[in-house]
Amino acid sequence: MLGPHVPDLRALELLAVVARTGSLGVAAAELGISQQAASSRVRTMEALVGSPLLVRNRRGSEVTQTGELLVQWAAPVLEAAEQLAAGISALRADRRAHLGVAASLTIAEHLLPGWLVAVRAEQARIGRPPTDVTMTATNSERVVELVSAGAADLGFVEGPDAPEHLGHRLVGTDELVVVVGRDHPWAARPRRRVTAATLAATPLVVREEGSGTRLVLERALVGLPRTPPALELSSTAAVRAAVAAGAGPAALGRHAVRDDLATGRLVAITVSGLDLTRRLHAVWLGGSHPPEGPARDLVAWAAQHGPRTR
Repeated sequence: MLGPHVPDLRALELLAVVARTGSLGVAAAELGISQQAASSRVRTMEALVGSPLLVRNRRGSEVTQTGELLVQWAAPVLEAAEQLAAGISALRADRRAHLGVAASLTIAEHLLPGWLVAVRAEQARIGRPPTDVTMTATNSERVVELVSAGAADLGFVEGPDAPEHLGHRLVGTDELVVVVGRDHPWAARPRRRVTAATLAATPLVVREEGSGTRLVLERALVGLPRTPPALELSSTAAVRAAVAAGAGPAALGRHAVRDDLATGRLVAITVSGLDLTRRLHAVWLGGSHPPEGPARDLVAWAAQHGPRTR
């Protein structure tokens, strides 16, 4: 543990420059601070050390014997600090050059590509090199695991709540839509409407455990008698195909089924008294703000342009 008499690194750097140049004013100018600020740093160091460190003469400033000893001791410390600063600069440059993103399937397939294109366009506009992005598409639970382990710089998840142990920001809201194949009996119902109890009692095609889509559906149906799923599948595309083939109803994000609804491949069913709204969050490890650089830029863009339910 550092003792109470260790000077600030910038003060030690100032003393070393004074020893080299023989002038407090020249040292202040070299370090980009005022002479008043330089004098204040010297006084603070002298109070910590308990001895004068500089003496004035006609030619400028000269370090005392104690000051010279302090400069010698500080030399390896300042060298190590320079290496630390260089390493941190390299990390920051790497963080700006490379970004690992993990996203839930709906966001990865329907929203994130557009966000990334927009951020790269802005980088090009201001003359900044484009960031190299690696994207992992998986379920929300796995996204949280990857971000928590440091395997992804940034994550996007969907579900009722954001993980409390990660930094997070709401970037949008959307809703699940209950869909059936065009030949399903519900598609022929007047107004294509069922009750929440009917939906809960029907074998559904669902995503795997850990999916944000499944969690929203299960939360919405809590307290109602449930029937085991007809099928459990690990991708949105597989669920859509199974529903279209007649395997049963499913609840999927509106973005995921928009084209299927437009072509009539799937039919939307209204469920009375059921709230299937879900929240889309950006998540990151540590701090109340996303990591500085492209991660923060991407979150800001997503929060401004992400979907909103009416």
